[in-house]
Amino acid sequence: QVQLAESGGGLVQAGDSLRLSCAASGRTFSYYAMGWFRQVPGKEREFVAGVSWGGGTTYYEDSVKGRFTISRDNAKNTAYLQMNSLKPEDTAVYYCAALWGRHRDYVSRLRHEYTYWGQGTQVTVSS
Repeated sequence: QVQLAESGGGLVQAGDSLRLSCAASGRTFSYYAMGWFRQVPGKEREFVAGVSWGGGTTYYEDSVKGRFTISRDNAKNTAYLQMNSLKPEDTAVYYCAALWGRHRDYVSRLRHEYTYWGQGTQVTVSS
């Protein structure tokens, strides 16, 4: 069982930066790949970024490549999403999620593969 709690969201202006954190409970955090997803009202939750449990493999949705960076600190049971050069279209509720890693380099873009989810944190970017 893994419980996840996001923090770090807020209201910022276009071009600003935010860092989201996802604190996980449980001693096996190190063996879970982590993902960040986002959702706006009326749309499906979409993949943003993912990192393998070993930290060596990362994936990004095309619109955030070069602006967002996902990372993790297994010693702190925490995953991060550094968001730079934010745009109004990045406005959404951001969720972190965990899936049991099949191997240290495994990570998925697929929402249904993630077992555990946080409650979400709102990010609002004004123009």
